[in-house]
Amino acid sequence: MTTRTEPDHFAPVDPELYAAAFQLLDPDPTPEPAAPTARHTPAASVQVPLNLPAAPPVRLTGPVEKTLTDALTFLDTHGWARYSLVHSEGARCSIGALRVAAGARNAAYCDAGNLLLDEARRQHGKKWETIPSWNDSHTGSQVRSVWEAAIRRAHHMNI
Repeated sequence: MTTRTEPDHFAPVDPELYAAAFQLLDPDPTPEPAAPTARHTPAASVQVPLNLPAAPPVRLTGPVEKTLTDALTFLDTHGWARYSLVHSEGARCSIGALRVAAGARNAAYCDAGNLLLDEARRQHGKKWETIPSWNDSHTGSQVRSVWEAAIRRAHHMNI
């Protein structure tokens, strides 16, 4: 087949070529079943099965869980620091990451900080008064463990 094309024009379609191509793709086509014809049924007689499985509930991430997750993602991306709110290369301490994630000292920021400090006390003793003092006294893996546990708690508490 020779098909000429003109600039800005489509080439004409060769129906025999398309029929041959479709025959090669599906040599024994089975016809699609016809859609059933609609009958008029009064709305009152329509029965809905009661044993359908319920769709799983949609669970939204709460603001505290989101703040904690975003803060940990920030630490993973920009680095974790000790003895400084913001390191010269962009790394942050735990409280600095919380501030970035929350965007403001709002309720989610306060609740996330309280949950993080509570989890730090659970894992490392009751003596910690502030997040910075706890952050500066532990290794990166210890700090990460507390972050991950706090995120799980926020998730389970649905906050």
